[in-house]
Amino acid sequence: MITEKNVLIKEDMLTDDVREKLDKLKDYIKSLGSLAIGFSGGVDSSLLLVVAKEVLGDKAIAVTGVDASIPERELKEANVFCRERGIKHITFKFNPMTEENYRKNSPDRCYYCKRGIFSEILNIAKENGIEYAAEGSNMDDLGDYRPGLKAVAELSVKSPLREAGLNKEEIRLISKALGLPTWSKPAYACLASRFVYGEEITEEKLLMIDKAEQFLIELGFFEERVRLHGNLARIEVPEKDIERLASKEIREAVYAKFKEIGFMFVSLDMRGYKMGSMNATIKTG
Repeated sequence: MITEKNVLIKEDMLTDDVREKLDKLKDYIKSLGSLAIGFSGGVDSSLLLVVAKEVLGDKAIAVTGVDASIPERELKEANVFCRERGIKHITFKFNPMTEENYRKNSPDRCYYCKRGIFSEILNIAKENGIEYAAEGSNMDDLGDYRPGLKAVAELSVKSPLREAGLNKEEIRLISKALGLPTWSKPAYACLASRFVYGEEITEEKLLMIDKAEQFLIELGFFEERVRLHGNLARIEVPEKDIERLASKEIREAVYAKFKEIGFMFVSLDMRGYKMGSMNATIKTG
């Protein structure tokens, strides 16, 4: 039985199909013998890490690359998650800005970032006597534009959740059954994903986005994006939150804060939050 802090998994929450996929995940991880997991603290990598820890014990470690595109709150949550579960967590400084294709924000930006991060994770794995590196993509990621998966394949990084056939909904369900605090955590992507393709990425702009999103979180908008279009900030929140954000008091507070941060213009996307919305700007022919 998988346990989470000595609490047995609530198997009655899982369908036979999901239990079968969970067993497949455990068997696959066991076959690897040792694993260094690229850990973001998100829903997917958190489940992968907990299952790997249960199956492999100290032969499973978490590794996190730290750069300006990762908010401090995410790093703190990742540290706490590992500490509370007795999981070895290694962090390393990483500067993707040295790669021109990343800095210039080409459509395949994520490929260069993932290649750099997982090259270092593989080195750290070797230094710690770990044979394989793994990442947390799931079956739903195959349906979107994900250039980072090309780097994962080239480096022979393992994708256990995909090997088990798990999608996002099933990962959340298993996480809930395990009592993981991440089961309901909103989807997250690095701050570089907020830039329209072709807009140069700088640490200054990343910090502006981080401060703006943090302010929205403090106002109670927990699923949000601040997209950067030159000197304009385009805010995305779920459709159900649009009316609240557009109310006079909150609207004026957001505008004032964003101007203080450095944005010249502030807009609200009337369609609402959509994961990967910047991919719509990619020319396909």
